[in-house]
Amino acid sequence: MQSQTTQIAILVAVGTLIFLLVPFFLVMYIRSYVRHKKNHVLEKETMKQKFEAEMLQTLVEVQDQTMQTIATELHDNVGQLLSLTTLTLNSINLGDSEKAGKKIESSLSLVNKSIKELRELAKLLHGEQLVENGIGHAIEQEINWLSKSGAYELKVSNQLFDLQVASPNKDLIILRLLQEIINNIIKHAKASYIEIDCYYAHETLYLKVKENGIGFSYDEKKQKKTGMGLNSIYKRIEMINGKLVLNSKLNKGTSIAIEIPYP
Repeated sequence: MQSQTTQIAILVAVGTLIFLLVPFFLVMYIRSYVRHKKNHVLEKETMKQKFEAEMLQTLVEVQDQTMQTIATELHDNVGQLLSLTTLTLNSINLGDSEKAGKKIESSLSLVNKSIKELRELAKLLHGEQLVENGIGHAIEQEINWLSKSGAYELKVSNQLFDLQVASPNKDLIILRLLQEIINNIIKHAKASYIEIDCYYAHETLYLKVKENGIGFSYDEKKQKKTGMGLNSIYKRIEMINGKLVLNSKLNKGTSIAIEIPYP
């Protein structure tokens, strides 16, 4: 009898303990869940803020690059055209009507070229509009300005016109990536030949740039912390879940292949 009483007491004690512990663990679980959920929300908000800050920085950099292009074109191209127009007009001798007519005609041609160049520059004043017209058109604009320099033999395959899908945020980053790659080539590669290939397949956008410059050692640049431009490129690629493969050999050039889920 006493044994049964003891067993009952033990069962009551165990039951009471379980009854008390279950709500305790339930409360602890709920608190842990709420804390993790709150941290997850804060993490998502932080990531969103970082992404928006990066997008703003990218937009500013695209606009800065645009302003540099405009300044260069105004000085090197439009400025020269207008200077030639002034020289031509000042050299007109009204006493020689035949030569005067030819010089006036030449001046009008120079003015028309200047107007055309200014119209092209006006388009660049709206960097966002370039992206709104599609990444294919934005890339074409960048390649056109590179072509005008006459410093490189270019081979271009741009198959990104008239895409049925679009992603303005990714387009802006892709445009900036191309600008950074081109700037690195101009500043460091000492190349004479550039090949650019861009196309879309299987919900992925591909951008490939190859040049025949002096090449470099990425590991060496990373150790010396001189490859900050490349670090920026990798950072932006990661931000849009893309992949980048870089191959470079000394005196044999560099190739960059980028894959971006799109849109």
